[in-house]
Amino acid sequence: MLTQDPERRSGLGRGAAIQNRPRPAAAGLRLTDKAYRAIKREILECNLLPGAEVTRRELAARLAIGNVPLREALIMLSQEGLLQPVPRSGYRITPVTVQDVQDIFALRLLLEPAAARQAAGRIERELLTRLNELCKAGYEPGNRASESAFLRANREFHVAIADASGNIRLARVLGQLLEETERLFHLGLAVRDRTDGMMHEHQDLLAAIAAGDAEAAARSTIEQIESARKMVMDGILSAPWFRGALVPQW
Repeated sequence: MLTQDPERRSGLGRGAAIQNRPRPAAAGLRLTDKAYRAIKREILECNLLPGAEVTRRELAARLAIGNVPLREALIMLSQEGLLQPVPRSGYRITPVTVQDVQDIFALRLLLEPAAARQAAGRIERELLTRLNELCKAGYEPGNRASESAFLRANREFHVAIADASGNIRLARVLGQLLEETERLFHLGLAVRDRTDGMMHEHQDLLAAIAAGDAEAAARSTIEQIESARKMVMDGILSAPWFRGALVPQW
């Protein structure tokens, strides 16, 4: 007697059964993405210090990541410039230099004032309320989790203003730039608590945007960026690794 195919008994054809099975390729992509995000977070939060060398074995043990997704994640992070392959050794976390700071903040000065000008008078009341709440975010200097939560709120604040400018590409570029800035901020935020200063800067910017004063919004943005650059530079110059080199690195 022939036994009926269990897939047919359940009302599923063979094609449907195969379709409902996990797809190895998709699962592999998810694992790679998980590994990529985990390592990137360690780098951005400076848990993996700039200039430090790590091996695949160390990262696998540290983050409980398999070899295949780990290898793919390391390739992606190397392409982004956060890692530098070291032949027959492993990887170096890309150092942070004074030139990096100058370049990143120069880009912010080019892009963000323009976004603030365009956003002036265009943000709806509901979003203004949300941005006002983000202004109140603070942090505990030296506490990486607290600093990271604060920086996420800060990035949401600035990207939302860029979104309100109506230029989607500008908002996307600024989001990426602020993510790259996160490593720099972790050093600067650890030097002193700028919660009150940044809160007032953000509130001044919101007031200008709500009033539709494009030039005041741009000026406020420039002042914020210059204050942030000074904070970061103070952090670098006071870091233990700084030895007076023209281009110091972590």
